[in-house]
Amino acid sequence: MLSKKVLFSALFATAALYASAQSSTNSPYTRFGFGDLSDRVFTNNAAMGGVGYALRSNRHINTMNPAAYTSVDSLSFMFDLGFSLKSSNYKEGGIKANAKNSTFDYLAMQFRLHPRIGFSMGFIPYSNVGYNFSGTSKIGNRDTYQTNTFTGDGGTNIIYAGLGFKILKNLSVGANIGYLYGKNEYSTTASFNNGGDFTINYFNSKIKSYKLDLGVQYTQPINKDNSLTLGFTYELGHDVSATTIKGTQVTDGGSYNAKNEKEIKGGYGIPSSYGAGVAYQYKNKLTVSADYTFQNWSDVKHIDESFAYNNRSKIAVGAEYVPDMISRKFLKKLSYRIGAYYTSPYTKIRDGKDGQFYDGAKEYGITGGFGFPLTLFQRKTMLSITGQYIKLSPSAGKFMSEDRFVLKIGLTLNEPWFMKWKVN
Repeated sequence: MLSKKVLFSALFATAALYASAQSSTNSPYTRFGFGDLSDRVFTNNAAMGGVGYALRSNRHINTMNPAAYTSVDSLSFMFDLGFSLKSSNYKEGGIKANAKNSTFDYLAMQFRLHPRIGFSMGFIPYSNVGYNFSGTSKIGNRDTYQTNTFTGDGGTNIIYAGLGFKILKNLSVGANIGYLYGKNEYSTTASFNNGGDFTINYFNSKIKSYKLDLGVQYTQPINKDNSLTLGFTYELGHDVSATTIKGTQVTDGGSYNAKNEKEIKGGYGIPSSYGAGVAYQYKNKLTVSADYTFQNWSDVKHIDESFAYNNRSKIAVGAEYVPDMISRKFLKKLSYRIGAYYTSPYTKIRDGKDGQFYDGAKEYGITGGFGFPLTLFQRKTMLSITGQYIKLSPSAGKFMSEDRFVLKIGLTLNEPWFMKWKVN
C-alpha cells in the first residue's frame, strides 16, 4: 500500500506541474477578462451538460459541491484525472480558420476520514487564456499597410483541499479551501510592410489569492427505488493579489530596443457565485439532473478598460443511464450520458471602430458520452469518454463566431485501500 501511495503522490505532483504549463485554448475571446472560464467539470459531469450541484456518487469525485465528498465508499480511495482534445473553427465575414489544442485538465483524489467525513484534494483549472491572430489595414492613401498581431497565453489554476460532513443521514455540508494562482501574458505588435521599427505593447499579470467554496446537499427518499437530491453552493467573491507589468517596446528587431514600462498593484477580483441543482435518481440505473449558476461579475474590478463585466448565468441539464451495473454483459454495464447547457457572456467588449460596448459570445453546448467499467487491475475503475459540440455565438454580427469540438478522456481509479483482509 505504501508503494501505491508514493506512486500516486509522484503522479499528482508531476501532472500538476505539467498542467500549469499548458494552454488549453486558442480563442480570440480569451483576450478579455479572465479568459475561458472553467466550471470545475470533470469528464463524467461534462457528458451530462456540466451538472453536479446535486449529484452524489461513490464512483466519481464531484468537486462542484464539496458536500458530495460524504458519498465516498468507506473502503475506497479514488483518484481522478482527465485530458482534452479540442478542434476549434472560427468564422468572421468570409474568413475561416481552425486551431487544435490538447491539454491535461484536472487531477483529484478522495477518501473517507471518518464514517461522516469525506476528504478530497486536487488540481483544477479556473481560467485559460490562449490566442494568436492578426489584422492588416491600409494607412491613408499611401501603399503602406500596418499589421497588428495579437497574442495571449496563460491562465489561472486552483490547488484545493476539501471536507464534506454528514450532519444527518440525508444532509451533508462541505467546504473547499484553495490557492488560486497563475499568470496571463498579452501583447499587440504593430509592424509595417515597408520595414522600419515595430512597436510591441505588452500587459503581463501575475495573480495569487485564496479561494473558498461552500456546499450543502439534502436527499429525500420518495420510496424504496426513487429519491430526490437538492444541492446548493456558494463561492466567496473578493479582490485578489495581483502584479501587472504594462509597457511599450520599440525595436528594429536587432540592435535598437527601447522600453517604457510600469508596475501596477491590484486591480483584479473574482466574483461571488451561487449554484443550485436538483437530481432525481431511480435505483442505481437512472439519474436526471438540472443546475443553475449565477456569478456576480458586475461587481468585480479589472484594470483593463477595453471591456466591462456582465453577470454570468448558466443553465445545464443532463442524464445518466446504466442498464445493469452488475450484469455480465459489457454493454449493459456501460454508463450512457447526455446533456446540454447554455451560458451567458460575462464580458462586454469595446468595438475598436465605434467605441461602443457589446456583449461577448453566448455559449451553447450539446454533450454526450460513455463510462466504461474496467476490472483488470482496479475495483470500480471507470474510463469516461465525452464528446462536446460548443457554439460561441456573438451578440453583435461584427464579431467572430466559434465552433468547438471537444473530446474529453477521464480515468477514475477506485481501489479498496482500507479493506481489512482476513486470513483463515
